[in-house]
Amino acid sequence: MSTADATALDTAGAPRPQPDPETRPPGAAWTVAGLLLVVLLAALTRFLELNVPGWTEGTFLARIAKPVEFPVYAIALGLLGNAVLVAANLKDKLAAAFRTELFIKTGVVLLGASVNLSLIVTAAAPAIVQALVLISSVFLFTWWVGGRFGLDDKLRALLSSAVSICGVSAAISAAGAVQAKREQLAYAASLVIVFALPSIFVLPWLVDLLGLSPAVAGAWIGGNIDTTAAVAAAGTLAGEDALALATIVKATQNALIGVVAIALTAYFAFKVERRPDARGPGAGELWRRFPKFVLGFLAASVIGTVYLAQVGSDVGKPVLAVANDLRTLFFILAFVSIGLELRVKALRAAGWRPVAVFGLATVFNLVVGLASASVLFAGFEL
Repeated sequence: MSTADATALDTAGAPRPQPDPETRPPGAAWTVAGLLLVVLLAALTRFLELNVPGWTEGTFLARIAKPVEFPVYAIALGLLGNAVLVAANLKDKLAAAFRTELFIKTGVVLLGASVNLSLIVTAAAPAIVQALVLISSVFLFTWWVGGRFGLDDKLRALLSSAVSICGVSAAISAAGAVQAKREQLAYAASLVIVFALPSIFVLPWLVDLLGLSPAVAGAWIGGNIDTTAAVAAAGTLAGEDALALATIVKATQNALIGVVAIALTAYFAFKVERRPDARGPGAGELWRRFPKFVLGFLAASVIGTVYLAQVGSDVGKPVLAVANDLRTLFFILAFVSIGLELRVKALRAAGWRPVAVFGLATVFNLVVGLASASVLFAGFEL
């Protein structure tokens, strides 16, 4: 018997099953090809963001095209690429390169460099109060509604974090804390995008309809729209003053990701997943499950604030602008990947209940956010 024949037999002399070539994981070449596709779509996203306003200038589309930022183009291109890959039966081979979590975590860390902690502490006390009110009330409401609809606790945690804090980034933090399934994170991220995109246009329209002041408008937009990029887009539509305050409010919420992640880590480790006959996990287990990129976000914020104070705005802002450009790049890569990763079958399998929960939570967030912004920022001078 030859060596090749011997390796095809198990210890009992029976034929050993050989791996099916169709089920083998794709090689490195496919991963590189997938990464090139993501980068290509990201470059096309940037190209469209910079050129579409000029192409539509002087037409009826100009008003719509001008404020649209990279998330819209990135997701649209990702979804288009998704459909093409599915039709060509290539999606699973390239999927290893669609690293939404990695791209967004890197972008969130870089985001910290633009969050000036001294500005939040000294000039945005109402923003801090609003962030605490919104995060606690919206999180608890979403958790309660999710329970009423019979959702899994891990999915409830992801949806509650996403709608109450800052969308996909918060969902990723919660996923690490509660050890959620990848499919649950992908579904939560998809819901964030589905609900955030219309809000870019709906909230500024409601601001005009209700006649809100720039301060109240900015606080409402920053406290309610789930993604930072969508906040920037909607704030731009509402005006420069509204954009400034919206950014502060959203940055305040972003800074509280870690607090919620710690709370979720402790709750799931000590209550949800603990067996009556098992010992509670120690501090090491809590540290293992805590999303480390949150610490990177906070560290970047401290470093950026101290650096700007030491070297001054003239020297520091151009340097921080580089970090902002890199953050935008990674966010574009992330949103393209979200579009590429979206699986319609998974959305259908999850059913209508998570959509209903997220929708009800979004409406609740809008109402509470408008009420708190109207109280806390009434007469607020920018």
